[in-house]
Amino acid sequence: MDRRACYAPLTDWLDAIGRVALILVIASAAWLLSGIIAFAFGAVRARYPIDVADNGVARRVRTQLGLLQRIASVVVVILALGAILLTFPGVQALGASVLASAGLVSVIAGLAAQSTLSNLFAGVQLAFSDALRVDDVVVVENEWGRIEEMTLSYVVVRIWDERRLVLPSTYFTTTPFTNWTRASSDITGTVYVDLDWTVPLDGLRERFEAFLATRDDWDGRGSSVAVTDATGGGVQVRFVVTAADSGSLWNLRCAVREDIVRWAQSVAPVALPRTRVDMVSD
Repeated sequence: MDRRACYAPLTDWLDAIGRVALILVIASAAWLLSGIIAFAFGAVRARYPIDVADNGVARRVRTQLGLLQRIASVVVVILALGAILLTFPGVQALGASVLASAGLVSVIAGLAAQSTLSNLFAGVQLAFSDALRVDDVVVVENEWGRIEEMTLSYVVVRIWDERRLVLPSTYFTTTPFTNWTRASSDITGTVYVDLDWTVPLDGLRERFEAFLATRDDWDGRGSSVAVTDATGGGVQVRFVVTAADSGSLWNLRCAVREDIVRWAQSVAPVALPRTRVDMVSD
């Protein structure tokens, strides 16, 4: 009886165990490398907090770091899968046949993944062109919100009422949108109020200026009161206010509107809108 035949099953088991062990080593190395990458990017990201007043640079850096981290993680996974596949003897022969038909495969893959690739390049373009950053205040699809997350294929916008609007990256490269914090977070807003023709404008201006002086969310950059329209039975008064960011501006606009209503009700009731009817007898 041939001794080599007796040891053949044992040799097969040893080869299988060795291959499994090698695969585990490769997977562990990829997991460790991914952890090191995540730790390194996290350490750099921690140096750029976004919970400060002037966070334009921090938001840009965080956006770019997030995309770079995802790209590095994808590269590590692809290299690990390639190393694992190379542990199998038949993969090399398969690779030769794949390379022989690479032209046809690339054409088919390009047509099938056209939308995915366009989103991928759009995501990279958004991150490194500085057109959009994490925590930017934007108006898209008639919705006001903040950029919560940017990936290689889509962007998540957190709407003011806690909804999430998920848009492909190509949306922001092909569709006009409003970015309130592109250059800085400072912002100017308006409040329109309809009042009667008899409204005392000098008293209204004094009230408005005195009210702004008591507000911490007014940054003092500017304010004005102007009659922008006078048609029908009343006049339209525009109040201009400024604030350090969009959230403060929203609160300030609501407070100004409420104070003018209270002023008209208690101090100057003649300013309340009314409809006049002239009764003429025969």
